[in-house]
Amino acid sequence: MIPDNTPPIDSACAARLLLRAHRYGALSTLSRKFDGHPFGSITPYLTDHDGSLLILISDLAEHTKNIKADPRVSLITHNQEDTHIQAQGRVTVVGTAAHIADRDGAGKRYLRYFPEARTYFAMHDFQFYRIVPQAIRYIGGFGDIHWVNCERYLLPTYPLQQEEEGLLEELNASRTEAQGLLIGIDCDGYDVKETAGLRRWNFEQALTDSAEVRPRLLMGK
Repeated sequence: MIPDNTPPIDSACAARLLLRAHRYGALSTLSRKFDGHPFGSITPYLTDHDGSLLILISDLAEHTKNIKADPRVSLITHNQEDTHIQAQGRVTVVGTAAHIADRDGAGKRYLRYFPEARTYFAMHDFQFYRIVPQAIRYIGGFGDIHWVNCERYLLPTYPLQQEEEGLLEELNASRTEAQGLLIGIDCDGYDVKETAGLRRWNFEQALTDSAEVRPRLLMGK
């Protein structure tokens, strides 16, 4: 067995950064139709401020029917630019999925990342679910394998969660087309929509409010 010599806080942050960098994963649910057998599907997801995952799924989908019968799920995502499948970074989140009552609230942030989902959002059979991790398996590469402590992975409430929307509006007003459009800011970094697609920038250390974030983004760092 490969020993885990990495400090827990390091592997927790690394797992969260990898999840934030990616936009889709393989979702596994417990099949209602086939007596609890694992059922896999591909779904877009968004890592929220606290590290939990948001998914937008249809009531008609098989995985949604499974979640309603048993909320236990897992989702795996991986370094989608690395062709060496066994050596690439990946994270498996094991947790429970719960329906989000505030559909419009969840939609504000989710649709900035997935504007193509507006058609689905307009359909009333599509609902948001939040996957709250109970265990996380992080693999950074060969020999870099860890079970992550979810108490260290999940983040408590911080001011930037409420300040994000206003800060995005303020900062985007002064950005040029070449700099791209800011679509999301969290304590770990920020996401920019560029011509070539979305680009993730991570902070060197966690920043939890607009007073800390604003000068960094105005300097382009």
